[in-house]
Amino acid sequence: MQPDLKPPPPGWSDAELAHRVAAGEREAFTVLMRRHNRSLYRAARSILRDDAEAEDALQDAYLLAFGAIGQYRADAKLGTWLTRIVVNEALARARRGRRRAEVIQLDGMAEPGEEQDMSNGERESPENAAMRAQMRLLLEQSIDQLPDAFRTVFVLRAVEEMSGEEVAACLGIPEATVRSRFFRARSLLRAALAQRVDVALEDAFAFDGERCDRIVAGVLARL
Repeated sequence: MQPDLKPPPPGWSDAELAHRVAAGEREAFTVLMRRHNRSLYRAARSILRDDAEAEDALQDAYLLAFGAIGQYRADAKLGTWLTRIVVNEALARARRGRRRAEVIQLDGMAEPGEEQDMSNGERESPENAAMRAQMRLLLEQSIDQLPDAFRTVFVLRAVEEMSGEEVAACLGIPEATVRSRFFRARSLLRAALAQRVDVALEDAFAFDGERCDRIVAGVLARL
């Protein structure tokens, strides 16, 4: 059976959506999840740095939110309220994971060629799609390597484009702390990406191997 891909009803405000979910409307809860899935997954992923763990944490957080949504009073955005629940669940999982590690002694993209080039509306070439996928992977890996204190702030601010005030509310930290951590995260990310580019430059326009043999053979053949 194909999943329900209908867009969320645009007229439902946060307060009305929360009220409907609290009344037990499954359709409203489906709308809530589809409306916030991407941003909440990214929040969980920024803490856990593991796709499967982030999905599990998000599902558990949704269940917690479903049980507690009667307490939502619309004095903050519903997305902010949900993000705090997801962040708390992800942090709890991260702590449990660290404890297990200590005991044992010991982390929706389209297929290439199906994406559209937004600049001219034409289908993106497979080469460009592959290059973009590689760049995205490089960026995700660099974000994953940011220190815990900065990574979630960066994802919420830069990727989800939340305001500093919203991030502060989600994480329960002062807005000034959000600004300083975001600034530091960007600096670390730029340094990490620059280092990777420097390493890649050493191998750019590789000449030895086949190309070298081909040129030598071509010149010798023309002597």
